[in-house]
Amino acid sequence: MREEMAQREAAELRRGHRKPRSPHGWGLLEALWLLAFYEPVVTEGHLRRKNLEFIFIRFSAWEFAGCDKLWAGLVTTLCHHVRQHFGALPLSVFHVLGSRPRFASGFSQREWILKKGTCLRLWGLLLVLAVGIAILLVALLVPGIKDHHALKVVGSAVASLSGSSLVLGALSILKNFLVSEKKKIERLTNSDRFAGQLGFMSKIREEVEVLVDYLAFMEVFERRRLRVVMEITSLDLCYPEKVAGVFNAMATLLSDANAPFIFLLAVDPSVIVPCLEQTGCMKGLADNGYLYLNRAVTLPFSIPEMGARSRLRSVAAAIQTREDLMYRIIAGNVAKTRCNGGCGGGGGTEAVPSWKEADSEAVAWIHEAFRCLHDASDVLCRYLPENGANVRRIVNTIPITLRLLLHRAGAGTAVELSPRAAAAWVVLADRWPCRLSWTLQCLEDAGQGVAEAAECSGKSLWSVFQEHAGELSALRQPLGKVLSLDGDPELFQAFLARDFPFGAGEARRLLGVTVNLDHSIRQQMGLLRALARLGRAAPVSRGVQCAPHGPHVGSGTG
Repeated sequence: MREEMAQREAAELRRGHRKPRSPHGWGLLEALWLLAFYEPVVTEGHLRRKNLEFIFIRFSAWEFAGCDKLWAGLVTTLCHHVRQHFGALPLSVFHVLGSRPRFASGFSQREWILKKGTCLRLWGLLLVLAVGIAILLVALLVPGIKDHHALKVVGSAVASLSGSSLVLGALSILKNFLVSEKKKIERLTNSDRFAGQLGFMSKIREEVEVLVDYLAFMEVFERRRLRVVMEITSLDLCYPEKVAGVFNAMATLLSDANAPFIFLLAVDPSVIVPCLEQTGCMKGLADNGYLYLNRAVTLPFSIPEMGARSRLRSVAAAIQTREDLMYRIIAGNVAKTRCNGGCGGGGGTEAVPSWKEADSEAVAWIHEAFRCLHDASDVLCRYLPENGANVRRIVNTIPITLRLLLHRAGAGTAVELSPRAAAAWVVLADRWPCRLSWTLQCLEDAGQGVAEAAECSGKSLWSVFQEHAGELSALRQPLGKVLSLDGDPELFQAFLARDFPFGAGEARRLLGVTVNLDHSIRQQMGLLRALARLGRAAPVSRGVQCAPHGPHVGSGTG
């Protein structure tokens, strides 16, 4: 969008159009003069202008999730950024003296018309003020007239009345300068009478209308079109009623056909739709959240599947945030240099180099794992998630997993697993938490005894999953929400059966250092498996009596 702005600006200048101006520096004085004494006119030439400026505003709904009215936070953010972009003084003057542009009659190219009424009122007030001051001075200074008390009263009254009108106008501008639109709305929302305050939305609407009129004025002044682009993010982290409130606020702001607002709604429909369906905004739409989104969104854009190059760029961006790794390498090199230069051989200093050696080994392992993630020729990069948040989770989890793995192995002990295998395990736990938890639970249940544990150690995880896949399918209803966390099942098969055939022994070693797998999922699965086995072992016939000293399996009624 910024490139589009620059290209259109250059094209307009090549056509010989006048250069745009800004309400900053000397342009501020010109803007104030036009605000006070001139009325803008939308001409045919202005409508033909192709150059435009985007005012980008980012609104994170999560930052305002704690307030009672999330949509009020959206409006205040809009007002604050527009005020900050153009400056507080022009907007304050517009509140008192400004006017909305009117359309030109015919093909006139005159963009500014003198406010004759404003000028006449101003000159009248100044004239009356001058007359009042003159009468007062004559009554005070001219000999022979000083004793006339009535003349002094008349002069003072005339000067005070005319001067007070000018002072009130200046005070109104000062008030709008000190009290922003954001503070006005916050004051309304913080009022004790907010819940039952009639006309509250009309007051909010008035503030928005003033903002729209001001943007229309600045379009004529700057000689280009203006569009306020508001990017709304993190809406899928808020409560359902807050989500509906933001949609209502968007509808309020867009109710004017000429409103210069563009909303970029970055959301996950699978999360937003249930939120909308839980609120009352679905009445009349057959409780269909997708139908509501289709009517609210005028340009749907579903982000396509991420390609291999985009995934590698996402991994590189996430790795660059791990500044602690680079810092540890530099600090380790400095410490090593100092130690070689003047470290003594005292008994208390032997543990420090060993710790530093272990830390440098961990850093080397972490860099090797990141290299495998970022290598386009490595099959591991094909299994990276498309979501940037998941990529950052994997990048943040790998260092912890490798450090725990090296710590468990102990100093001077060779680790059987490679950094690439540990990175692959982290990816597996992030992409398919339900299927991996099910496989690990089945492996744990099958290896309760010594003989069973030895037999299971030689199995692969994929063979264990295949043996119990039917049981998982039977429990898909109680595990439906957990299953929805998993990625593509075919990729899961390719991952375990072909590219990374982890064995049961490797899985047991890695389970102790796995931090990105929710262990409560396995506990829930273990409980469901136990209940299923209990149901199959329950007696079918009525009247079955248990042995006097045997275990109590079930009641006589089954």
